Amino acid sequence: MDTTWMHHGNCRDEPPAMFFPSDGVGVEIARRLCATCPVREPCLEYALANRIDHGVWGGASERERRRILKRRRLAAAQKG
Repeated sequence: MDTTWMHHGNCRDEPPAMFFPSDGVGVEIARRLCATCPVREPCLEYALANRIDHGVWGGASERERRRILKRRRLAAAQKG
């Protein structure tokens, strides 16, 4: 998977710890930075494709990414 998009993220100059918060406030801070990121979509897709289960990726928390994957599985099952 191509990861050149990572060099264009709003997070590139931020400490990685910002995207691995231990509380809801930290998640909101990371989401705000992600909200205007030009590579938000590829970041989220990267986390989903690689089943990354920690941190905020593409503006989505761990819980949100699990929900997205579940919805996609259910949609695929309905098509199949």
